[in-house]
Amino acid sequence: MQTSYNGLSLPADGQVIQYADGKFNIPDHPIIPFIEGDGTGRDIWKASQRVFDAAVEKAYGGKRAVKWFEIYAGEKAFREFKTWLPDDSVNAARDLRVSIKGPLTTPVGGGIRSLNVALRQILDLYTCVRPVKYYQGVPSPVKHPEKLDVVIFRENTEDVYAGIEFQQGTAEVKKLIDFLNNDMLKGGKKKVREDSGVGIKPISITGTKRLVRNAIKYAVANARKSVTLVHKGNIQKFTEGAFREWGYEVAVAEFRADVVTEFESWVLGNVEANPSLTVEQNAAMIEPGLEFGSEDFRKALFAQVKGVLDSIGATHGNGQWKKKVLINDRIADSIFQQVIIRPDEYSVLACPNLNGDYISDACAAQVGGLGIAPGANIGDGYAVFEATHGTAPKYADKDVINPGSVMLSGVMLFEFIGWKEAAKLIESSMEKTIQQKFVTYDFERQMQGATKVKTSEFATRMIENM
Repeated sequence: MQTSYNGLSLPADGQVIQYADGKFNIPDHPIIPFIEGDGTGRDIWKASQRVFDAAVEKAYGGKRAVKWFEIYAGEKAFREFKTWLPDDSVNAARDLRVSIKGPLTTPVGGGIRSLNVALRQILDLYTCVRPVKYYQGVPSPVKHPEKLDVVIFRENTEDVYAGIEFQQGTAEVKKLIDFLNNDMLKGGKKKVREDSGVGIKPISITGTKRLVRNAIKYAVANARKSVTLVHKGNIQKFTEGAFREWGYEVAVAEFRADVVTEFESWVLGNVEANPSLTVEQNAAMIEPGLEFGSEDFRKALFAQVKGVLDSIGATHGNGQWKKKVLINDRIADSIFQQVIIRPDEYSVLACPNLNGDYISDACAAQVGGLGIAPGANIGDGYAVFEATHGTAPKYADKDVINPGSVMLSGVMLFEFIGWKEAAKLIESSMEKTIQQKFVTYDFERQMQGATKVKTSEFATRMIENM
């Protein structure tokens, strides 16, 4: 453990968060690193820190306090240290365990492709958590935004974000295309065009199961009704299709007493409605047109139905399955429609990286946009909470940007370390301030009779509302 990072000494009156046996040990005065962020990050971090400190003081009367410690990344780091992501900043995030950051720019012209992706990969922050719910008073483009209340678990280290790409026209991509066409695809109809750029999409058992495991743990611990595996397995059978299969595997193998799969719920529900059903009749209800299937297909389905009844009929039957967390899956393109027309049917979404990126922003748009969309990147023993929007440099230092994304990421941070009273104060005061129509320009222009205020003024009103 270092005593200083980037030339700055750790706060003498703070303590380091410890991690052992899979659990965090949180002192009353934890040292928590922060990256203020680029562009508008400077404004929203100042406002957010004031709100965080006020909430902790209000909740605990001085018995607890965060000892904030600045670390550097992005433009500020480059100006100070001539590198976009100093080793000491990574070391501090690793050594001090839990940190929070504002938006960071993506360097142009080479170097690290994305600082956010770099931090996730270096610290193996394999779970991206994006809660999306509605706060009363927030302007929304849908009729019933209050029906959407989902927590998205996005795999953070694999898929196309692994960054394995080969540029069109290079010797490397030619070598890869030649190998694919002349070896792996030899004798078949499929070929990769010679003028292609090529990206590799890895999805592993390890990456999938640890992500889905965390999603189910969250659902069980927070009485969430379902976990939906979001995939494009009908097309990408051996990557996203495998994500689906491995997700079901971890659910059944590790959470048997707490979960029921959608297929199992159909089988048990049919028996509950008609106890005299035969296995064959039950299967026919699940698979209309079963009589037209092959003999092997019918036998396999019969065996599957019988397996459900034999294995969990006693423990999950007679309506007990309705009290379990439902594990189901949806095709990725379908879920975009589902969260609009049937939002209240979904609770936790577990997604491969790219699907999770898309769906989290699409859901956020229904409840106020990225300006108030929080996020967290969590691994084994490490967590980085972050604003999910960009840096908006043209608004930098103008004190006009909505600070909600960082503030609600702080709510997630306080919940994560067990300071739930402080988290609740921040969340409730933000909602009250919005209901008072005392808002930054992004909301004011969509709200009749609203007062447009500065970032700092919004924070001050939130503190008053505590």
